[in-house]
Amino acid sequence: MSSPNASWIEYLKTVDSPTVANAIELLELRGRHEGFLPVDIKCIFPEFGRTVGYAVTAQVETMTRQEPGDAAQFVDLFKLVEAAPKPAVVVLQEMGPHGSYCAHSGEVMATIFQRLGAIALVSDCAVRDLPEVRALGFQYFARGAVVSHGWFRIVRAGVPVQVGGLSIKMGDLLHGDENGVVKVPAGLELTLPGKVDAVRTREKKLMDWVKSTDFRIEELHQKMVE
Repeated sequence: MSSPNASWIEYLKTVDSPTVANAIELLELRGRHEGFLPVDIKCIFPEFGRTVGYAVTAQVETMTRQEPGDAAQFVDLFKLVEAAPKPAVVVLQEMGPHGSYCAHSGEVMATIFQRLGAIALVSDCAVRDLPEVRALGFQYFARGAVVSHGWFRIVRAGVPVQVGGLSIKMGDLLHGDENGVVKVPAGLELTLPGKVDAVRTREKKLMDWVKSTDFRIEELHQKMVE
């Protein structure tokens, strides 16, 4: 399935994630502390630039053997990726007790996801096979890298997940870069670009003044609140 709004995706790729977050803030749709992933979930390949895509979600469990793994559950997730709007971003929530121990994706999983139209994976656990996945051009947002996938199994696919305290459901639009990941609310195609322009204009005006010979510390407070 192609993107329902490819031009919107392309526009968002021209904006960095902090500016997207600041522009959403101006719309007062949510609290300033909401809508983005925390510091412990990092962009693994910052050189890839910006990632914008639609979430495909699953809950996984890697650290116990409470239930046997089932290959059919992996196929269910792969089918969801194939059917999802593109580009897709796979989002995995660890349901086990130790989220820093096991990898949610390596070269094999990343290759399959990419073949089905995904461009990135967001995980609240770890990833692996960094050189191979970097060569694929497939982006990772995760806590870091570890060598083992443990007892990896899919618990549920296509359900709402909580990753780093952020609620993400199927089809949510995610925007990420080396600064992190922010969720873009639906229906902002007409309103967000103007707020992006406002953020950029205000910041440029302030920084140009700070760098100029007109800069005076006595005037800084007023300039910052204008």
